[in-house]
Amino acid sequence: MTKKTGKTGPARGRALGMDRAIDRRDFLNGMAVSAATLAMMSRAEAQITPGNQHMPGYYPPLSHGLRGSHPGSFEVAHALRDGTFWEHAKKPEDTHALYDLVIVGGGISGLSAAYFYRQARPHAKILILENHDDFGGHAKRNEYDLNGRLELMNGGTMLIDSPRPYSKVAAGLIAVLGIRPAVLAKQCDKPEIYRGLSSSTFFDRETFGKDALVVGCDRENWGGGTVPWKDFLAKAPLDAQTQADILRVEKGEVDWMPNLGSDEKKDRLSRMSYRDYLKNIVKVNDTTLAFFQTITHGEYGVGIDAEPALDCWGFGYPGFKGLKLKPGSTARMGNTAAGYQDNPGLPTFHFPDGNASIARLLVRNLIPDVLPGHTAEDVVTARANYAALDKAGAPVAIRLSSTVVGVRNIGSPENAKGVEIAYANAGNVYRVHAANCVLAGWNMMIPYLCPELPETQKEALHALVKIPLVYTSVAVRNWQAWHRLGIKSISAPGGYFTGCQLNWPVDVGGYRSVRSPDDPMLLFMVRTPVKPGLPERDQHRAGRAELLATSLETFEEKIRDQLNRMLGAGGFDAARDIVAITVNRWPHGYAYEFNPLFDDFSIPPDKRANVIGRQRFGRITIANSDSGAAAYTDSAIDQAFRAVNELLAL
Repeated sequence: MTKKTGKTGPARGRALGMDRAIDRRDFLNGMAVSAATLAMMSRAEAQITPGNQHMPGYYPPLSHGLRGSHPGSFEVAHALRDGTFWEHAKKPEDTHALYDLVIVGGGISGLSAAYFYRQARPHAKILILENHDDFGGHAKRNEYDLNGRLELMNGGTMLIDSPRPYSKVAAGLIAVLGIRPAVLAKQCDKPEIYRGLSSSTFFDRETFGKDALVVGCDRENWGGGTVPWKDFLAKAPLDAQTQADILRVEKGEVDWMPNLGSDEKKDRLSRMSYRDYLKNIVKVNDTTLAFFQTITHGEYGVGIDAEPALDCWGFGYPGFKGLKLKPGSTARMGNTAAGYQDNPGLPTFHFPDGNASIARLLVRNLIPDVLPGHTAEDVVTARANYAALDKAGAPVAIRLSSTVVGVRNIGSPENAKGVEIAYANAGNVYRVHAANCVLAGWNMMIPYLCPELPETQKEALHALVKIPLVYTSVAVRNWQAWHRLGIKSISAPGGYFTGCQLNWPVDVGGYRSVRSPDDPMLLFMVRTPVKPGLPERDQHRAGRAELLATSLETFEEKIRDQLNRMLGAGGFDAARDIVAITVNRWPHGYAYEFNPLFDDFSIPPDKRANVIGRQRFGRITIANSDSGAAAYTDSAIDQAFRAVNELLAL
């Protein structure tokens, strides 16, 4: 396959390697794998089309290119939203299948709902309908075979983590699955693999006037740094005033609100953005603001212009040391400690494929034939049998590439006798019936699936705009450039991708992280599309539109160009060194969490949009992280438990 070089121009495109066909390719030029593996990969890529999960070689984790909300996963939903789907759709075919429960959405919330329902009713017949070509929802797995070695990366939800303590229900399910985060972290995390390597910052010429990679200084408690801040800043392309401003923020101990008590300070910080705090209270210049602008992207999907200063204090961001704030809750985080690192929630742990391992463990519990093994450790290297997901007569089935287009109660909601569900698959529309239904997809799609919902509930469901983001996996021939530069991660505050790092160093079961810089490596790159200055929801809407309009070619060009600029001094050459790219695009990414800068916190919690939106409607209930207004796996589990129990109470 030969790509067009598009906007880059032929010469620059060739210099970046844009003319190289690397979709299936990945390992053909100097990356030796077995003939069987190559055959398997080519079949998998050929077979990832709607409706063929039973075809030989079907294995979505090995697909590369544009993933996440991939082509084929969203077009039907968009047509339904636009009111055009039924103009061209075939007449629904009634399958005459009857289930105890149909679940719309095969992410962690949907899979958890199936688990909880089966616990209560062990003989229940359950169908899970998933619009993507793989199960897991946002918990996706990117899988590679690099020189005969299995390499994994999270394509979405990256780790077990929460700023709040896990509920008894969520912690209980994690335990049932055999996941012991504290034990796994102690046994499996291998930070020593990157011993001697540091964090770094890339200053881009568009934002800071000159391209420069500066090695060293990370924040206290954020990975550590061996270079003093003053020395680090002296190497950066920053004027003296900006260096002084950044140093004041990072190391200063001035009380910027000397006439206020701790509670008064916190109240004021909750009502101003971190940007306004730095600009108007600490009084830093515009270049300093640009240096800090994207520091909050990884938490809430917006920059410092849309993030409350109080929550930035809670997460341990710099600039607050002199305020001497007392420990206590923050408006958005709700934790009870002075900082995120001190909260008593479930310990953090990262599986090599992120929380895709949690989804796989749930699937193994529901349909044992899909994944061999018995432990949380061995699930990491287990190969899933996708044909076993949907077997005739099985008590639980997961049907992929199946976009639900209609859900309605049979009879009035008050006296419903069951639920009718219509879904599209491979150009056809099918109808199934169930005693009950759990909608475990995204809130904003539910009003289009259930047009009979009350208008107030529809408005509430539309109110929580999901956070768009891009998680990209880049396979490279080796990581010698990183080793030469002495780095393991790069922060790029002005970059298209604001962060890049070597793959997580973790050994689990039979999975082993790469040790030698001479061996192939996966890089993780993250982009959060934002429009600074807009209210948070509007930023998310604009970012969603941007992602849907961005081609794979554009993503690839940006990846190649930025890696060349960041790593060129270490000898990196994108045209030579990149062997595979997987762009996990999530226009509808993580759940929205209420923001005191834009949301009315005087509204009682039980009157907020997430609670109004999740109300049971006849025999239809709603379970997703949106319902909990928290972008964490424990929220998805808790909401599944609630939704199932609403049905069991009928």
